[in-house]
Amino acid sequence: MVKRISILLIVLVTALKVSAQNKPNIVLLFVDDYGWADIGYRNKTFNTPNLDQLKKESLDFERAYIPTPTCSPSRLSLLTGKEAVRLQMVRHIRLDPDKPEAKFGLWPTDPVQMPSLNYLPLNEVTYAEKLKKEGYYNMFIGKWHLGHTGRYPTDQGFDADFGATDAGHPKSYYYPFFKKQDDPKGFLNNYKKGDYLTDVLTDGAVDFIRDYDKNQPFMLSFWYYSVHSPSIGRKDLLKKYQDTGLTGVYAHHAAMVEAMDESVGRIRAALKAKGIDDNTVFIVLSDQGGAYTNAPLRGGKKGGDALAEGGARVPFMIYYPGVTKANTVCHTPVQSIDVFPTLVEIASGKSCKSKDVQGVSLMPILKGKDIKKRNLFGFRSYEDQYSSIISGDWKMIKYHSGKFQLYNVVEDKSETNDLIGTGLKIETKLKKDILKWEKKAVPAFGPHQLNE
Repeated sequence: MVKRISILLIVLVTALKVSAQNKPNIVLLFVDDYGWADIGYRNKTFNTPNLDQLKKESLDFERAYIPTPTCSPSRLSLLTGKEAVRLQMVRHIRLDPDKPEAKFGLWPTDPVQMPSLNYLPLNEVTYAEKLKKEGYYNMFIGKWHLGHTGRYPTDQGFDADFGATDAGHPKSYYYPFFKKQDDPKGFLNNYKKGDYLTDVLTDGAVDFIRDYDKNQPFMLSFWYYSVHSPSIGRKDLLKKYQDTGLTGVYAHHAAMVEAMDESVGRIRAALKAKGIDDNTVFIVLSDQGGAYTNAPLRGGKKGGDALAEGGARVPFMIYYPGVTKANTVCHTPVQSIDVFPTLVEIASGKSCKSKDVQGVSLMPILKGKDIKKRNLFGFRSYEDQYSSIISGDWKMIKYHSGKFQLYNVVEDKSETNDLIGTGLKIETKLKKDILKWEKKAVPAFGPHQLNE
């Protein structure tokens, strides 16, 4: 009897291992400040052969947006599937050195002085925690920017991390990459003069894939520090762009983009060398628009119009072998909050039932169908412009000063023809919809929170 039970247990464990191995691995590359137009197939200024090839093999989301296009909130939304404003994070984390444990912080020039959360609360459920329950091993590489000691990736469901620091950006992409006070885990100790940060982190990703030997699927989350400022291109690539006539930060930026594209190629090559590329979902997107020109889109990270297309609209591609169709384009508006429920469905085979998640699974789109029509919302609190709504072809942007803007961003993706006040019925509808959303989603902040 005991022997029979032992045999049954062995069979059960083996079946579970096989089942886990049949689940696809997942690689998620999250690039920082990488503009929608900063890619070779949209702009010949940039040399991105690996991303161009990925586009030919994958599903390209032409209209992908970030709910709060700025560093920390974009990461919160990606990890949790939630609009960051609902968790009271409306800006990037900027700790007060005199109050490093303060729950909230202020931005000096914010016209309404709205407090913003200084870390991702540990009770929030992340995609890493969801996937862990489905048998996945979670590896994190790169920029965290969601909290410091006690609130790192390994405190939020990841099994291991590499390159995570307290910094929102490096002081240089050449060693030493960070200030010592931003590197409490000692990442700097392993490198030397001449090392380039994007390459070092990519080495870590390639090593992880090559050496992975667990009997469970993995998810690799590689959140780049690049192409965020300071704009410091790798020297060999920088010269190449300077020789073409690019100067200043534009030459550095183009060199950084190509170094990131090389990284994409190296990771895909590592998957192929391991023999798992045909069972790995590969996802690339950016956390917000670029810091420089985002033409033909209007706006960007800087200049007070980050909710315009150039600031909120980002590159986003998914390659799911056997599911997505090669070289296809989706024109349905989607947001980064949709990644969380999509990952949950990929890992579990079931739809995500979390009622407090605003994102929706993109699996129907990946399978060639569509999702229900819905409104998408944007919010951030740095300047006069602060909220937005996207409904199909239409987009409205709202300002604290009372101004509204209205664009058909399909016919006018450069947002040059403001249709506010022209008598369109859609104007009245969107004003009502955005106000209704604000009443639900935007917390009633109070000065007392700064002391929490």
